[in-house]
Amino acid sequence: MNMLIMGAPGAGKGTFSRLLREELNLNHISTGDIFRENISKGTPLGLEAKSYTEQGKLVPDSVTNKMVKDYLENLTDKKNGYLLDGYPRTIDQAKAFEEMTKGTDLAVDTVLVMDVPFEELTRRITGRRSCPKCGEIYNIYSNPPKVEGVCDHDGTALTQRKDDNEESLKTRLDEYSKNTEPVIGYYDEKGLVSHVDALGDKDEIWTRIKKVLNI
Repeated sequence: MNMLIMGAPGAGKGTFSRLLREELNLNHISTGDIFRENISKGTPLGLEAKSYTEQGKLVPDSVTNKMVKDYLENLTDKKNGYLLDGYPRTIDQAKAFEEMTKGTDLAVDTVLVMDVPFEELTRRITGRRSCPKCGEIYNIYSNPPKVEGVCDHDGTALTQRKDDNEESLKTRLDEYSKNTEPVIGYYDEKGLVSHVDALGDKDEIWTRIKKVLNI
């Protein structure tokens, strides 16, 4: 299975990506991780991307597309498929991705969309905390750690992203509505989209996801 997971900021993509990876033994790929890896290793693409980010500019699609393609082609175990989070974010990226994977075993066959109302997104974003060591995600309202401010797994102090506030969320949602929602429509026309109601507790949502994906 080659899957894209999509949804607005705070929809639960990170949390359920990890569960899907474990359940289906998929390669979990985050475009944020791909960028950081290329930049830290000083690859030609990483240096090119860095030249834009240091100026506060968006990295061109041509660079992003090439990074994703190179990463996918270099996977050591392609047969289990992948779960891609954070890409494509625009119609142009979606079309480029389709073109570069057409006729290969890397073509997308499933797009999972996490649907959450705006009010719930606000609560999730402002309450979100994460462990910088293991990546576990908590929420002070709906999924708090056993000890306030501390990861259950390794005792590391939890952190909050700088942009996890209402003002930043509005900007991110506007961007999502403008750029990413049309991507969902693009894949929906191809019959690849499965929507899941991502409102409720973690176990309820996970049960719905498994039902939607028939796993």
